[in-house]
Amino acid sequence: MKKVIYLLLILVLASFTTSKELIPISGKITNTASDTISIKGELFKKKIILKADGSFSENISIPHDGIYTLETGKNSMPIYLSKETNLMLLADDNVFNTSLKYKGKGSIENQYIIEKLKITSQISDEELYKLDEKEFLKKVNEIKTSIFALYNTTKFSSAYFKEKEVANINYLEQKHLLFYEKYHNFYAHLKEFYVSDEFPKFDEKIDLDNDADFIFSTEYQKLARLKFFTNIKFDGTEIDFIKAKIINIKALKSQNLKNFIIHNSIYDVNIDNANYEKIYQEYLFITNDPKLKESLTAIYHNILATQPHKASPKFNYENQKGGKTSLESLKGKYVYIDVWATWCGPCLKEAPFLEKVEKQYQDKNIVFISISVDNIKDRKKWSDLVNQKQLGGIQLLADMDFNSEFIKGYGIKEIPRFILIDPNGKIENSDAPKPSDTKLIDLFNELKI
Repeated sequence: MKKVIYLLLILVLASFTTSKELIPISGKITNTASDTISIKGELFKKKIILKADGSFSENISIPHDGIYTLETGKNSMPIYLSKETNLMLLADDNVFNTSLKYKGKGSIENQYIIEKLKITSQISDEELYKLDEKEFLKKVNEIKTSIFALYNTTKFSSAYFKEKEVANINYLEQKHLLFYEKYHNFYAHLKEFYVSDEFPKFDEKIDLDNDADFIFSTEYQKLARLKFFTNIKFDGTEIDFIKAKIINIKALKSQNLKNFIIHNSIYDVNIDNANYEKIYQEYLFITNDPKLKESLTAIYHNILATQPHKASPKFNYENQKGGKTSLESLKGKYVYIDVWATWCGPCLKEAPFLEKVEKQYQDKNIVFISISVDNIKDRKKWSDLVNQKQLGGIQLLADMDFNSEFIKGYGIKEIPRFILIDPNGKIENSDAPKPSDTKLIDLFNELKI
């Protein structure tokens, strides 16, 4: 009898743990850059393999009804998925936005998303926020009116989507109102612009700490993020800011929002923060996202691996003058490395300062290396710019841009980045002062270079 009860208990528990329903998604996407597409959401990522002709058929299990992101490699598009979805899609990746069509259960909601994007993309954010206050408000109202006209003529099959979309349209308007002052200053190249007293106020009654709206609306996510950071009160240094931020993150009810804020703060874990280990442990404890935990841990381990006096990650990259140059071949001299790219404005601004430092130290025991993280297909563009600007030092091209082993070894996500390696190939400073900073010469003098 006990065995029977035990087996029944196992069956009951199994029914709970396998309750997620599989939803069918199929279709055909031609002219893709790779043989896979992805569907991503909060704590969710599903890679789908395409056949040779671009067709696919997959049953996927989603954690919740809501807005996900369909990524093809060349393009991305919001996609609504629910437990009732039975969707087929057709698209040409070369003209994705105009060719994408849906059929099946959930097609009405997703065709609505496409048509809505056509309305919102008629004007870029830059063009919108550049407008003076009166014209801006007029345009925002036009966008909202057009979306509601589309909404009112669409016969939605999902009552949940229909209900949530009303709030989503409001979030779009509120986002524009909240962002206007900041971005008008930026795009109109102003310094002290403030909206007038008549400018509509942000609706403070909006609850910006709930999971249901978070997983449905990207506009809500942007609002929640901005209000979260605006509400952080602190006095003092960046460390004080991070401490206050962690307290505020812990106070949030929405786990999705906690993950979102930590994802946007992931580089608080860096060697310049003396408390990087404590920040890492705090973020690791707060988040429940395995991918985010993985990213945080990778950054933390990169910091540990690139501490002073540890062996530097190696490189052996294409030299603009021919052949390859390795870090090993430069042993016996200090190596000052500039990680840059042709498309990086701040990197190019450092070039004249780097040239000055190079000339100042041309007879010293130091060599200057510039490693470009341009894509390998842009080799000619890189080489031409080196020649055009007559860039000095040893000019190298990383083999796999930001995915190159040397770049990943230092955990480089933003450029420019400067690194100093000692004559024995060991790290002197993994985040060295930039050429325009007088601290660089102070460092060289301290090392008696």
